[in-house]
This record gives sequence, C-alpha cells and structure tokens, in this order.
Amino acid sequence: MIRAGRLKYVQTMSDLADALGKKLVTVRNQKPYAAEGHPAPISSPTSRALLWDAEQTKAFYAGKPVPALPAEDDDEDLLDRHEAAALLGVSVKSWNKYKSDKDVAAGMVLVPKASDDSDKDMAAGAGPVPKADGTEHWPRRLVLAYKNQRPGRGAGGGRREGSGDMIPRDQILPRIAELLDDNPAITVEAVSDTLGITKFPTAQTGLATLRGRRIADLVEAQPGLDPKDAAIQLGYPTATHRGAIAIAERELGARSAKPYLQHTADFLAAAGIAKQAEVEMRQPDGEHIAAAVPLDTDQPAAALVWDSRYGWRTSTSRRHPIGKATDTPPEGEGIRYLGSGLRPEPEELLAALRDGRKGSKRPKAGMEHSGSED
Repeated sequence: MIRAGRLKYVQTMSDLADALGKKLVTVRNQKPYAAEGHPAPISSPTSRALLWDAEQTKAFYAGKPVPALPAEDDDEDLLDRHEAAALLGVSVKSWNKYKSDKDVAAGMVLVPKASDDSDKDMAAGAGPVPKADGTEHWPRRLVLAYKNQRPGRGAGGGRREGSGDMIPRDQILPRIAELLDDNPAITVEAVSDTLGITKFPTAQTGLATLRGRRIADLVEAQPGLDPKDAAIQLGYPTATHRGAIAIAERELGARSAKPYLQHTADFLAAAGIAKQAEVEMRQPDGEHIAAAVPLDTDQPAAALVWDSRYGWRTSTSRRHPIGKATDTPPEGEGIRYLGSGLRPEPEELLAALRDGRKGSKRPKAGMEHSGSED
C-alpha cells in the first residue's frame, strides 16, 4: 500500500529505470529490484503494476541505510483493489463492483504507473502498446466506511421485510466472507439461516470456495506449509478440510500457471502481435484452468487460448475466445493446437502461430492427461 502522505514518493518501474539511467525493457529483463536487500515494492503482492518508495530506492542505490516506512495503519493509506478487497474480506471481482459506489468512486486516486508504449520500449523494438493511465487506489477510510454501511452489518442491517429469501448473487460470497471472518468454524446451517440462502448448494459451495482460497493464501504466504495444516491454522472444522483443500489446490494450480502465462503474453505483446494486458485466469468447468491472449486484428487468429489439459490453441472468437466448458478438446475451422507441450517457450509458440503449416487440429496424444502439471 501507499502509506499516508507518501504519494509524492511513489516510483513506477519506468521511474526506477530513469533513476538508474537504463531502458525500461532492460530493467524489466534484468530485474535489479530482485537483488538481495533491495526495498520491497509498496504495491500489493498480487498487483501487476510494481511500485516502490523513491526515498527507499534512492538510499539503496546510494549505498545508504534504507529508511523504514510507517508501520501503523492510517485512515489516509492508499489501497489498491487487491488490498481493498482483502480489507473487506471479499474477492477482487466483488470489489470491482463495489467501487462504483458514489462515495468510493469520488475518493478514488489514480496512481501513475509505467507505460509499456514508452519510447524506451519502442526503441527496443517492443512495438506500440496502448498507454495505461494508472492504478486505482482508495483511502483506507473510504473502504472502512463502505464496509461499515453495507447491508447486513450493524443496526438496521439484514434482509428487508418482504424482500424474500434471496440476496443478490454478487453479494453472496462477500456476505459469507464476513461471517467467516467472525467465525472460521461457522456451519452451512448458520450461513443459510443468517443470510436466507439455500444450504445446498449455495451456502455450502460459498463456504468451501472461500475457505479454499484462504488456505491457498496461507500456503503461498508460508512456503512449504501443508494445506491441511493451513486449514487447521485457520480454524476450519475437520469435516470441511477435504472440500476446501481440493479447492485450494486448484487455486494454487491456477496461481502457479499465471507467471508462465503472463510471461508468454508479455512476449507476444513485445513482438507486436498482441495488446499488453494482465492475463485473467478462468475455470470454465470449475476445475481446469484456461486463459486467453487476444491478438491484433492483422494476425492469423483472433486469440490464443491456453488450457491446462491441452496447452495452446488458436481461437476464432475475440469476444469469447475460451468458449463454453467441454470435456473434449475444441475442434473446428480456424483452431490449431500449437507447441510441443503444455508450456512451450514463447518463441516456439510465436513461430508456430506465424507458420500456418505448424500445429495440429487436435492436441497431441496424451496431452489431455498431462494437465496435472498445473
């Protein structure tokens, strides 16, 4: 997060490159910020746009002691969408809806971030990419105020008289998350009774999903921690472990695949055939992982799609490249499976895309059964 009063010291990767007298693409490739002792980013761990405190990096590169940042939370701390969602105990997807609240939207602060279409990247042959305007942040006080005034919390909360037994679908997980915050061992019955939702599958699925995600968060924060031990640390009842751990393992699989997919997407953008964008992970069937990279209109396909079972393939749809969940590999006109395995090097993928003679109409034999790598 950006601590209160330190917005003026925010340093993007482009700013860091300027301070070091290097090209942005060089800094991205060499990653000097990964050196031992280098000040940690002030952006959240899950944010794609890395940010640092300029006073800290200046001291580090000058060989001086790195000044500590304020440790105590302040109402004026600026939180990105990941941090705001975590403060509410909801998913980032939910926060993306909540941020449209008029008070929250009015207090949003846009923090500039590095632009991948800078002269530095273009000079390095990366190709033009649309410029990003900045990363959205919100003062802690606004997020807390929104949390305190949400329906179902405090005086006047709960379902309105005559409103029936249902709550909006996009509110279900956030509301369950609040109950889970208060009582990690809460039962399906208690969630159902409190929120007025069905026990099965709504309350049961929601509880398992949130517990699974939080187990995954803890395992990531404590490398080497067994998911079962994470469930115990979080205070989840033994009867819930199996389902929650299965979800956590799928979540961890998606997270482990993302660096490779983002690296590939960045490579294709640098090659000038795709737009620079953050890869979004999908689970169309609730189990297997998929992601799409939209390509420029002058390319031989609308998009490239990666599936944890089949690897990379082309897609003819730019709007819905992944398509509906299927038990068999998608086939048809315009679909080619590319690469020698589930995770081919980006160079191999690019060469196969450009050469219409390469690829196949269906995945290579055995590929469907190798998705467990992810």
